[in-house]
Formats: sequence, C-alpha cells, structure tokens
Amino acid sequence: MNPMLQPQIILLRDGTDTSQGKGQLLSNIGACMTVVDAIRTTLGPRGLDKMITDRNGKSTISNDGATLMALLEIEHPAAKTLVDIARAQDMEVGDGTTSVVLLAGELLKSCRGYIEEGVHPQAVIKAYREALRLVTPKINEMAYAVKGRTDADFRDMLIQCGATALNSKLIAGQKVFFSELVVDTVLALDETLDMKMIGLKKVAGGNVKDSFMVRGVAFKKTFSYAGFEQQPKSFTDAKVILLNVELELKAEKDNAEVRVSDPAEYQAIVDAEWSIIYEKLENIVKTGAKIVLSKLPIGDLATQYFADRDIFCAGRVENDDLNRVANATGAQVQTTVNGLTDSVIGKCGKFEERQLGGERFNIFEDLPAAKTATIVIRGGAEQFIAETERSLNDSIMIVRRCVQHSAVVGGGGAIEMALSKFLREEARSIHGKSQLLITAYAKALEVIPRQLSENAGFDATEVLNKLRFAHANHKAEDGPCWQGVDVDAETGGITDTFKKFVWEPSVVKLNALAAATEAAANILSVDQTVINPQAEKPDMANFNANGGAGRGRGRGMPGGGRGIRRFQGRGGR
Repeated sequence: MNPMLQPQIILLRDGTDTSQGKGQLLSNIGACMTVVDAIRTTLGPRGLDKMITDRNGKSTISNDGATLMALLEIEHPAAKTLVDIARAQDMEVGDGTTSVVLLAGELLKSCRGYIEEGVHPQAVIKAYREALRLVTPKINEMAYAVKGRTDADFRDMLIQCGATALNSKLIAGQKVFFSELVVDTVLALDETLDMKMIGLKKVAGGNVKDSFMVRGVAFKKTFSYAGFEQQPKSFTDAKVILLNVELELKAEKDNAEVRVSDPAEYQAIVDAEWSIIYEKLENIVKTGAKIVLSKLPIGDLATQYFADRDIFCAGRVENDDLNRVANATGAQVQTTVNGLTDSVIGKCGKFEERQLGGERFNIFEDLPAAKTATIVIRGGAEQFIAETERSLNDSIMIVRRCVQHSAVVGGGGAIEMALSKFLREEARSIHGKSQLLITAYAKALEVIPRQLSENAGFDATEVLNKLRFAHANHKAEDGPCWQGVDVDAETGGITDTFKKFVWEPSVVKLNALAAATEAAANILSVDQTVINPQAEKPDMANFNANGGAGRGRGRGMPGGGRGIRRFQGRGGR
C-alpha cells in the first residue's frame, strides 16, 4: 500500500509542538551548555562577577552560582534542571554552586559526540552512575579527617575552609578577617548548628573591617512612639519579657458602633478601655522586668508608661529576631500578660542601644543561654554589602559542614585531577562501551582546573599538562596527590594546594558530583518534548529548530549586552 495514501492519526490538539528523538536530546544538551557558558567565568579566586538587572531595574552584582541561576529566570525545561541542582547545592552545603553546574554541563558535553554517533542514552546514564559509584569511596579514602586532634588544630582547619570559600568572593582581600569571624559565629551555636540562630545584619557606612560579631542578638531599632527617647538605653543583669501582645489603645469609634442613652454610660466604656490597658502595663511592671519586646505594636501610651518607670520597650520586632532572643535569654514568648512568672521571663547580662553608622541597634550580650550569634556587616555601597552577606552565608555553611563532617580535601582542582586519573585507570579494566564513557566522565572532571586556569588568565592547556604529569608520576605510597592550580603564580603553575591550605570539605565534592551526575542522567533520559500551545508565553525566545541551543534573550549581562534570560522552543525532529 502506498504510504502516502495511509490515513493520518491526530492525537494531540492542533498547534501542539512535539519534538523527539536524537535531535531533541542534542537540543537539550545545547541549551544546558549555553547556560553553563554564561556562568563559567565566575569560578574560582580570579572569577569575574556578573551584573544582572531585573525587570524592575534593580541591579545585582554577584558571582554566586545559585544567585545567578535564580536571577537569569531560565525557562527552558531541560536547562531548569541546572537551576535546581544549583539551588540544592546551596541549601545542602552552601558552596560549590558554580562547580556543580559546570560539572553537569561538561558531563553532557563529553557524551554529546557518542550520542551523535548512535550510542543509546541509557548506556551513557549507566556508565556515568558507575563512575560516580567508583569515585565516591575514593573521595572518602583521600579525605583528611581532623577528628581526635587538638581544638587549636580543629579551629585552624575551620578557618582555612572558611577562607577557601571566600577566595572567589568580592571580600577575598579580607578573607582572614572574615573567616575568623565566621568560625567564631558557628562555634557560638549549640550542637544542632541551626542556621536560624545566626543573624546577618547590614549597616551602610564605615569600612568593611568595621564588621563585628555579637555573641548574642542584635537588631535594628524598631519603629518607636513618643516617649521612647526617655527610656534607658543600657542595662546590666536585666529581666526580659517577650510578648505577642498589642499594647495600644484601640480606637473603637473606628471599629464599632456604640449606642448609649446616658452620657455617663459612654464615659464608663472609655474608662473600661483605659483600665484594661493600664492593668496590662501594671502586670508587666510588677514582674520587675526592665526589657519588654513584642512582635506586635507597643503604642505611645505604653511607651511613655514604661519610660516613666525606667523600662525599655520595643514593638514590631521581627519574628526571627524575637525567636533568637528567646533562645539566648531563656524567655518564652507570651500571648497574655496575666500570670507572668519567673519561668517565662529571660535574663540578659548586658543590653545597650548602640549607634552604628546611620542606624541604631539593640544589642543583647552576656546571655545565660547564648546559643546564637549575629554578624553586623559594614561597608559602602548597598550592592557591596549585599554581596558580602551572600559571601558570608556561603562561608558559614562551609564551616558548619566542616564541624559536622570534619574531613577535607585539597581544592584548586586537585581532587578533580586525582579522581580523573583514578577513573582512567579503572576504565582500562572495563570492557565495552562503558570504558569510553567512563573515560569521558574522567575527562569532564578536568573542567574545574581548566576553568580555574582560564579565569586566572593562564594557558589552560599548559597548566592541565603539568597537572596530568604531576598526578601520573605521583607514587601511591606517598599518600594522596594534591597538586592543583596555583592561581597566585605569575604565569600559571601548579602547587600542593593542601600544603597551601586551600581546603574544601569532602561533603562539598561528594554532593556536587552526585547532583551533577543525576542532573546529566535526568536530561539524557528525555527524548521528547510536547509543548501545549496554551502553555506558551509570547515573550519567550525562539529555540533553534535544527537542534541547536538557540539564542537567549534578556537583560542583565555585563557590557550592556543581552544575556540568557529565557529559553524555549523545540529541537530537531
């Protein structure tokens, strides 16, 4: 029968875009590579920053992988996987967000040629997962554990890990100062190391080295009513009451209709309202507390009442700050002022309201149950302070992971080169296509030292050849080889990054490799895309119908150009 005379069967709505097969798979890989190319220059100590302007005109300068991936607003369904792994890496370990995206992109790039030649995607997925299974115990074997050593050694390790996380940040020039600040902050927490117990407060003005850490809680002075300036601004050994109660007169004339037949009845209603508020205030004063904080407003009547009795009060305190004060002072947040006992009242050894730049801060120190800390960040421009906050958050997460898992590996691409050599040797004992694919995985790991070299302005080929030679000639009996990229060299060289104290927690590499491998496997497992015409957005950029990555459209890239903002479309059929 002539195939041209066969009836056509239509299953999908008219206008539905369906793309499938090898072309669609290569299209997805191309889209992911375009995203990777957008952020690869941010990796490492010599990485460049990106300036991204959103639709409201707000500009963000950052080289943090998770921040950039979120701000790019990528719409391509396959490329969104890279956004997810960057976010997951940031939430799990706090650093290595750029590395995980680079690794995932390079894994896809390494297998692209095999896909074009007809290798089935499932064969690639199987080989990649086998490679991950091989390198995971190797990382644990090479990692250097600090457990059982002196506290001084442990603290030094934490400082080095925190400084390494800051190497590629805007505040790399003050990494020693900030790494010590971060370590002191993390060690001030209890064994749970709850990130919610760390406060990062930004104050414009002053030098970046004017930043300091408070072993307690500090927050900006809240909105204040008349009489606030008459209150005392410092206490020692004071009792603290925390409330979720509004201490303010209600204007009932705006909220209710009251009908009375005798003017005396109206006066009784007004007097009752005043007696209620005064009763609440008297109950608080009777406890002997000198500091009263509330999540809800404390009006001008209550503020003046407390000022007359030498009591400090602050209303509209943020929930996070109130919870940290509760943890540090031992107080419990109350929803009523009746029956206040010593068991629900906290204690503060030292309280003061201090002027910091153009802001005034309420600072609680010398706390009996101090399992919280606050870093006050100083600096000039708002964008600089915001990037400093993101950098410190990464460093805090790294130090926190080091406390939980005190095992470190050499940075600067050293661990990646060691794993690459290990996989190449293991691949020789494997027969079939898996040998080539595992070798491709090993080659993909070299993207980290290669990109570090390129971002530092070195000849990446020369540096990689030096690294391969050093790792190939290293004797196993001498222990792990930690030769990595020396970004401080004049013309590009290699160095023992471990002896140079370029350390990273092993959990960062374990999580990055696992996330990158699974992301690559997820993208390789998709061979068809069906786009409902109703789901399309008119402002999306077109996607190359020939299976290419297409062009990204959007604002926000350096030099006034247009960067990768949205991806959408179809691959080859």
